[in-house]
Amino acid sequence: MEFELIQLNVEDRWATVTINRPDVRNALNAQVLEEMKEALDEVGQREDVDGVIFTGAGEKAFAAGADIKQLRDKEALDALSPGMQAMYDKLADFEKPTIAMINGVAAGGGCELALACDIRVASTKAKIGLPELNLGIIPGAGGTQRLTRLVGKGKAVEMILRGKLIAAEEAHRIGLVNDVVEPEALEKKTQEITADISAKGPLAVRLAKMVVIRGADSNLESAQLLEKLAQAVAFQSDDKYEGTSAFLEKRKPNFQGK
Repeated sequence: MEFELIQLNVEDRWATVTINRPDVRNALNAQVLEEMKEALDEVGQREDVDGVIFTGAGEKAFAAGADIKQLRDKEALDALSPGMQAMYDKLADFEKPTIAMINGVAAGGGCELALACDIRVASTKAKIGLPELNLGIIPGAGGTQRLTRLVGKGKAVEMILRGKLIAAEEAHRIGLVNDVVEPEALEKKTQEITADISAKGPLAVRLAKMVVIRGADSNLESAQLLEKLAQAVAFQSDDKYEGTSAFLEKRKPNFQGK
């Protein structure tokens, strides 16, 4: 599939989606969101893809947020349309693991894109935040909720009300990003994470992601029941037999994802 505003590349069983608008700091307009949705649909069906990495073109920005020119013309009913929130919900619900490789500024919708991913790895040059209140609006693509669940209500309220971007090191300290590395080490660190994940049983990876995400918004009893049911599926899989056999035979497992 050909894209105009993003690039899709598959290497070592991981797809990389690169927002390719460096001249406007990879701002997220309607076309970018639609192309990202199409990319997810494509890689979701590919058996040669274990997960997806999101990043931005150039060295300055991961994604600087919504396209302000489009945003200025929005009206009340536009906020009720699926839009960016629906795209990020699709990303958060994606069966395969997702990683935000934050190479620069991740502001507004760019921060919300990173929040919708499972894992966030940031360059020391990255700055992250939700400055929407400076424009007279609020974060509207999951930011108020996903940020709160990651860093807690107090810190989320402070970040949103002050509308400032925080440095990568501070984002790491509060649990907003998982790792911070120098810019030249960003791809290598991301590849280390993808290699670790790809070495695991694919079915177990998907089940674990589902249980953690769905269970986090459930009561403990319901979440543990979901865990048991997912484990029952894993116990019945060929991957379970292969993984345990490989361990006992002291060899590398050959998982098939079933």
